[in-house]
Amino acid sequence: MVIGPALVLAVLVGAFHAAAFVFVRGTAGGQLPLLVIAAVLGAWAGDAIGARMGIDVLRIGDFRLLSASIVAWLGLAAVAVIATLGPARRAAR
Repeated sequence: MVIGPALVLAVLVGAFHAAAFVFVRGTAGGQLPLLVIAAVLGAWAGDAIGARMGIDVLRIGDFRLLSASIVAWLGLAAVAVIATLGPARRAAR
């Protein structure tokens, strides 16, 4: 079984964008695993969407970096919005 380069690059791009998101925001607020998963899945989906739509602005081999980055940030924004709208945590006694 061979892992395709799109998945490996999606993990690298997703991890980078999740780290940049946490750096810009200043904190992950306990959501780091969700942020990384959302960014990786978004980058992987963004590459597929870019391939389907023919967006070839910035590529690394067959991996469409621009569309992958845009959808990864959409995934990060979705997690941030859902976490904000979700119930607040209670303080431990």
